[in-house]
Amino acid sequence: MMNRPETLAGAPLGRESSYPEHYDPTLLYPIARAANRAPLGIAEERLPFVGEDEWHAYELSWLNARGKPLVAVARFRLPADTPRLIESKSWKLYLNSFNQSRFADANAVRDTLTADLSAAAGGAVSVELLAVDDPLLMPRRLPGECLDDLDIAISDYSPCPELLAAGQGIVEESLYSHLLKSNCPVTGQPDWGSVMIRYRGPRIDREGLLKYLVGYRQHQDFHEHCVEHIFTDLMACVRPEKLLVLARYVRRGGLDISPWRGTPGERPPEPLRLARQ
Repeated sequence: MMNRPETLAGAPLGRESSYPEHYDPTLLYPIARAANRAPLGIAEERLPFVGEDEWHAYELSWLNARGKPLVAVARFRLPADTPRLIESKSWKLYLNSFNQSRFADANAVRDTLTADLSAAAGGAVSVELLAVDDPLLMPRRLPGECLDDLDIAISDYSPCPELLAAGQGIVEESLYSHLLKSNCPVTGQPDWGSVMIRYRGPRIDREGLLKYLVGYRQHQDFHEHCVEHIFTDLMACVRPEKLLVLARYVRRGGLDISPWRGTPGERPPEPLRLARQ
């Protein structure tokens, strides 16, 4: 077995870690670049190159002032002349510390990220927050109407089927949200996804549906079971004539999963890869 490099002596990489849910900038683990550059004959004061380290974070989420989750894809650029890089697992843990933390708006999130990462790297780090549907990321999106702009207040983050309500009249529509999050029942790691609900039946109350979906945020279950849970709750509470529930989860370890469950005869739309996949 290889010896652990001295620069990683206190890093979380390769160690069992709990996943934080409240903002903690001390999780970031900076590493001096000089230690790896010296064997190559590269002097920090006379770099023979220019460049950047560009990172994309597909699992960034936080709560707004009313407790509603928001999601974004973050793009980070660390100039190559910053004296320190940031160890990747510590970065992931740091980003997960935003999950249950409240921020006034996206600008406050961006400013916090910029300040913390720049302090860790020892130089100015560029931070951009992009919408999950931003065509700059990928010009593909789920069909239907997105629920995520609804202004709702949330205080409970466990599945509550009582939030699902149906109104008068029969409609046929597709609704989707990028705010689905649950946790692996084995490792506790967060699982992020987008969920689409296509149905024909009594019109579903949209605010109640979004609150219900956000309720999986601290729920522990496998991806497949979450989709089946959503399907059975909708069938029991709304009683649609036709129903399809499709989730497209963010990849982890090079694998992504997109389980779907529908009433007989229902089929999902053609396979498409979303920006976070």
